Amino acid sequence: MTGIVKLSVKIDYACRVLAQLARHHGEKRLAHIEELAKIEGVPANYLVQILSELRNGGLIASRRGKQGGYVLSRSPEKITLYDIVKLIEGELLELGGTADGQSGRRVQQVWHEVRAALEVQCKSYTLDMLVPRGPGDMYYI
Repeated sequence: MTGIVKLSVKIDYACRVLAQLARHHGEKRLAHIEELAKIEGVPANYLVQILSELRNGGLIASRRGKQGGYVLSRSPEKITLYDIVKLIEGELLELGGTADGQSGRRVQQVWHEVRAALEVQCKSYTLDMLVPRGPGDMYYI
């Protein structure tokens, strides 16, 4: 059996919805839950929870009412993949185990190095990079 590092569906949904908001960044209109859920294939009831976390974490802003909806709280170039993962999941790579045994300290050190490299990589991707660029990148339901 092979183990893998696996990100949650919640992260996937959050990234897709934020990419959709990034597509319309700078426009006057606000995005609605129903529209975001349909376009990105995210269950609307689950999306409500995700948007709440993103709002509470400062990545998006919302306005209530008939003319309400959601927008990014800052430009897509200033939101990194690291920001999203850290907000939704906490640590990028949570380390378990202890430094016990003859090899424990070295094993932990290596995993800390892997986590640091993963953090650097995730910080290098900004939200604008997740937005489809052209017709070939667009997918329709």
